[in-house]
Amino acid sequence: MSKSPTITSPEKTSLFTPRFLIALLLMAAGIAWLVFYYVQGRGNPLAFPPVDGSPKAVSDLGDWNYAIGFGLLMLGLMISAHPSTPLGRGRGVVVGMLGCFLIGLLWICTFYVFSDDLSKLWVFNDLGQWNLVVGIAFMAVGFSFATKWE
Repeated sequence: MSKSPTITSPEKTSLFTPRFLIALLLMAAGIAWLVFYYVQGRGNPLAFPPVDGSPKAVSDLGDWNYAIGFGLLMLGLMISAHPSTPLGRGRGVVVGMLGCFLIGLLWICTFYVFSDDLSKLWVFNDLGQWNLVVGIAFMAVGFSFATKWE
């Protein structure tokens, strides 16, 4: 019986596996949730009198909307760190790992540089000290990619 000349299985060579599509969907949903909340659901707290956001169910969640949005984004990134996805094998692992590390580092550095006046930076101005948690979360996702590096 002769060995097959292919090194990787056909499952690993396909680009859009179900797992990768779910990861992309989760990442897009997280970004969409953050944008929707910041633009529509948050209202305008700086107006006088403050303008309430809509829909009421979303605006009532307050800062939990950021936890939902960033949670979906981070979950999508962590799901993509699997060998059946392009980011979970070969050079994709390095790209995902370094990308998450750099995004986390830039997030924290941006927060510290502009911490005197965050009013002009979208999302940063609402999160305050929680910006550190977001930056560290990106770095933690980078470590989930690092565990897949061979």
